[in-house]
Amino acid sequence: QVQLVESGGGLVQAGGSLRLSCTASGRTFSSYAMAWFRQAPGKEREFVAAISGSGGGKLYADSVKGRFTISRDNGKNTMYLQMNSLKPEDTAVYYCAADRHFGRSYDYWGQGTQVTVSS
Repeated sequence: QVQLVESGGGLVQAGGSLRLSCTASGRTFSSYAMAWFRQAPGKEREFVAAISGSGGGKLYADSVKGRFTISRDNGKNTMYLQMNSLKPEDTAVYYCAADRHFGRSYDYWGQGTQVTVSS
């Protein structure tokens, strides 16, 4: 079991930046692949980015490639999402997720943090 807590959301103007953090409980953080998903009002939750346990493998949704960067610090049990050149369509609740397997399907979820991008 792993518990996840997101932070760093907020309101930002289009073109601005935010950095989200996700801190995990437990002593086996590096054995989990981690990911970010988001859900906009009235839409289904969608994959944003993922990172393998070692940090060597990364995946991105096409909509965020070149603008968002996923990273992790296993010594701090924390994963990050650096979001640059934000657009109004990036507005959503962002969720942190963890799983033993690296990919696009995850078993453990945080409560989410709101990101709002104004035009």
